Amino acid sequence: MLDRILPRAVRARLAGRPTLQRIINNTGWLFADKIIRMGVGLFVVGWVARYLGPAQFGILNYATAFIAIFTAVAGLGLDSIVVRDIVREPGAAEEILGTAFCSKLLAGLATAALTVGVIYVIKPGDTVTVTMVAILSLTMIFNSMDVIDFWFQSLVQSWSTVIARNAAFILASLATLGLFFFKAPLMAFAGIRTLEIALGAVGLGIVYKRSGKSMRTWRVAIPRLNQLLSDSWPLILSSMAIMIYIRIDQIMLGEMVGNAAVGQFSAAVRVSEVWYFIPTSFVNSAFPAIVEAKNVSNDLYYGRLQRLSNALFLVSLSIAIPMSFLSGHVTKFIFGQQYAQAGSVLAVYIWAALFVFLGVVRRSWVNTEGLMKYTFIYTSMGAVLNIVLNFFFIRKWGMMGSAYATLISHFFAAVGFNILFAKTRPIFFIQMNSLFFLGLRKKAMTKFI
Repeated sequence: MLDRILPRAVRARLAGRPTLQRIINNTGWLFADKIIRMGVGLFVVGWVARYLGPAQFGILNYATAFIAIFTAVAGLGLDSIVVRDIVREPGAAEEILGTAFCSKLLAGLATAALTVGVIYVIKPGDTVTVTMVAILSLTMIFNSMDVIDFWFQSLVQSWSTVIARNAAFILASLATLGLFFFKAPLMAFAGIRTLEIALGAVGLGIVYKRSGKSMRTWRVAIPRLNQLLSDSWPLILSSMAIMIYIRIDQIMLGEMVGNAAVGQFSAAVRVSEVWYFIPTSFVNSAFPAIVEAKNVSNDLYYGRLQRLSNALFLVSLSIAIPMSFLSGHVTKFIFGQQYAQAGSVLAVYIWAALFVFLGVVRRSWVNTEGLMKYTFIYTSMGAVLNIVLNFFFIRKWGMMGSAYATLISHFFAAVGFNILFAKTRPIFFIQMNSLFFLGLRKKAMTKFI
């Protein structure tokens, strides 16, 4: 896709480099997917926020944040593990997919039930929040079909899944606009979110079948299950820790300040996180090439990692600087005057993108090296740090305190803590090279590799 619109001089430089061409083309499809979602999604979310008002919008985002923590468990941390294993063993793809699908399906069912039980215990008299969480928990079951997306990622062919998921997204967005017309209640908006995930799951099944494959050929193998879970269990815990330190601010704001504060804060978070598709798109496309480079040489392997890290840091910086200055105008334009307080939060929160982008690079390195337990250690430490900082900062500064707490914890969880153990110092120095524009200094790097 991108290779067709690039300048002729750039296309000439890409000639004879099929791996890079595949990465660029795949990234183009992923970017197209997310840009559509960013544009249409922000428009729809803006209207939802205006329609519901800060208090009800806060309830919706409280439930979404609560679900996100448990969704990390339902996913079993298999995303990059499945992609990695299919790249390494293409002949075992059907066994890998079948085992991963059944694992995610059973985990989704169990986690959905657990989530509803936990929210009922926490808020026994809050029927609205409990019902909303119950509706949203169904997304964990439908997410089991994501294994098809992993298969297309391993082939660096994401265009099929982009089409399937965007079709579901457009239909759900149109349905959301219909809710305004019929003056639907708050609960209907949770139902639309679940409907989107369900339609996306059906779409993935269709594009997989159209590619000449069949889910009927998938098979479950207990040894494969044991292998997947032995590799992914640190990622399960670390994914949950990530969701805690990303979403706990909204939950704590709801408990300590109120739903209206959650609504204001969530508006800023939505604008900040809309950019997070960029590192994921790059890394999902580049990950197979990084795995292959590991088998060739350390110079090629770490060279690719450094260039990826440098590029993503520069992109994050180019987003954070203008968004910080324009934050007030952006939030008022999207969400309306009633969300004016969100602008100040956005001016601070947007800088977390620098560390989120670098953290995505670390994730690909950790998965390639098989050091997933360190991801769990660092993200757990980041989650604890964020909870502690939020507890004190919210009491003193309210929403702004939560923004500062999240920014600090993002830095330490994604970058700072990497220096603590010798095995993770290589990625720390790659990140430092990017942060301080040092580039790839081979002599300095070889001491830590």
